[in-house]
Amino acid sequence: MAIDIHWILDDASLAQHCADWQRLPFVAVDTEFMRVDTFYPIAGLLQVSEGERAYLIDPLLIEDWTPFSALLQNPAVVKVLHACSEDLEVFLRLTDSLPAPLFDTQLAAAYLNLGFSMGYSRLVQTVLNIELPKGETRSDWLQRPLSETQVSYAAEDVLHLAEVYTALQAQLSPEKNAWVLEDGAELVLNLRREVDPNEVYREAKLAWKLSRAQLAVLRELCAWREREARARNQPRNRVIREHSLWPIARNQPDNLVALARIDDMHPKTIRRDGETLLKLIKDAAATPAAEWPEALPEPLPLEASALLKKLRAIGQREGERLNIAAEIMLRKKTLEALLKTGYPNGPYQLPDSLRGWRRELMGQALLDCLASEGESA
Repeated sequence: MAIDIHWILDDASLAQHCADWQRLPFVAVDTEFMRVDTFYPIAGLLQVSEGERAYLIDPLLIEDWTPFSALLQNPAVVKVLHACSEDLEVFLRLTDSLPAPLFDTQLAAAYLNLGFSMGYSRLVQTVLNIELPKGETRSDWLQRPLSETQVSYAAEDVLHLAEVYTALQAQLSPEKNAWVLEDGAELVLNLRREVDPNEVYREAKLAWKLSRAQLAVLRELCAWREREARARNQPRNRVIREHSLWPIARNQPDNLVALARIDDMHPKTIRRDGETLLKLIKDAAATPAAEWPEALPEPLPLEASALLKKLRAIGQREGERLNIAAEIMLRKKTLEALLKTGYPNGPYQLPDSLRGWRRELMGQALLDCLASEGESA
């Protein structure tokens, strides 16, 4: 089908269109970006649609994003995206703002039990009975001019996104619509929480096996890597590979030869940052005991899996009752966090990550299940 495409190539045009969009109930928004050798995504194209036309914004030509930022933050205009975590990073990087309210069509599909984590093409096929052409997602979105195929792909994507939104929202109850927006707000909130480099070590693989003194070294290594990745705008593994961090913290090499023998250590890292790493290791190893991190909790033992299964069943039953995909009812990480508050004998506390409607609907049932397990043990 022929798509009505409008290009936005300067600040004045963007400001005018944003003023028009501010009066709409919703806008569908999509982004195309490159992120091959960088920490941050580089925007190649932004697409907007109200369901009738496709507007293509060239971010390489725009300098003033203030009007677009105001649109993203206008509470009266719903921003519609699909599987939007990386799109959100693009917005934050370009405009220093994030969409609110946010309606993610992938989440909405799960709330309607159409499928969990549905890809965009499959969702369009399911909802609109339209088969999208094979994507251009791997192509170079920073090249100019963009190819005709890229342009039509980008325009078609965002136009259908608006149509999918209209179709899904018609099927959602007011309650489920509110839940989709609640989960969207949660996505935005999570991205707003700037990762503290000094806390990154907690997520490192096998960190729980290290002593508190070794954790002091791991904490500094992870913090340095996070800061350098941002400053250099490089992927974290380009700075130093993930699998090298734990053996460095455990063995604490004190010369370049020993450092080079560390698992998965790239020769380029030794050449570029070897001396810096040795100093960092030495200084961190000298951290006074009073300033060592607390020991990290061990993973749940294998025998906890039966209890996890019972907790997950509560979410599955509630999902069946509400006709919602079971996978979005209770996240595995949330259930593990719950168990870790009191395993094996309790008492247990609901973790902060169990929020909103999930906490209201299932919080007490989870605690009751754990309490009954404790009584029968």
